[in-house]
Amino acid sequence: MSAVVIHPVYFGNIAHFTAIVQAESVTFEMFEHYQKQTFRNRCYIATANGSLLLNIPIKHSSSGKRGERDKKHQFYRDVKIENAFPWKNQHWKSIQIAYRSSPFFEFYEDDLAPLFEGKDDHLLAFNQKCFEVICDLLGLKISVYYTTSYQKSISEKRDLRSLVEAKNTPDNNFEPYTQVLEAQHGFLPNLSILDLLFNEGPNALAYLRRQTIA
Repeated sequence: MSAVVIHPVYFGNIAHFTAIVQAESVTFEMFEHYQKQTFRNRCYIATANGSLLLNIPIKHSSSGKRGERDKKHQFYRDVKIENAFPWKNQHWKSIQIAYRSSPFFEFYEDDLAPLFEGKDDHLLAFNQKCFEVICDLLGLKISVYYTTSYQKSISEKRDLRSLVEAKNTPDNNFEPYTQVLEAQHGFLPNLSILDLLFNEGPNALAYLRRQTIA
């Protein structure tokens, strides 16, 4: 796959990391406006009851009709996390409950736990921190660049910024892998990279290299 342009997201899903793993280089979009209901601040994990949404609360400083317009025009890089809620503790507990019996949870637990400690103020910076940890755990070395302005149309790289959308995600027919809770609800495709790591461990990178993006 050629060089790609993509959004930094919260523990990206299989489609997101398939695109990254197979790219010659990755350019992160830094100048687009923030939009709600995207993978910028959410991811899905597998639980005994099916997929579970983990959502990072966002701080909104504006109010009223004008405030709603202001939020629509807020740059992603300026979006702040609402730390009045113990969301990190809640997310980590949910991950522990969901994956403590998976084959590789204990293998990665100590590397991931620090991400859910302390306070992070900006969503984009936190997502980049998570991305760096995941790349380290995958053993992935890739050239990363950042946009310097917003371009609606991109021709010299594959534009995969649409992968950030949480609604109407394409069916990529990803190869099933063994999920620890699969007996309860069947295979759940395109979950967070965390699901693949905890279930496949060192085989996760090879799995991502075999998949294709629609």
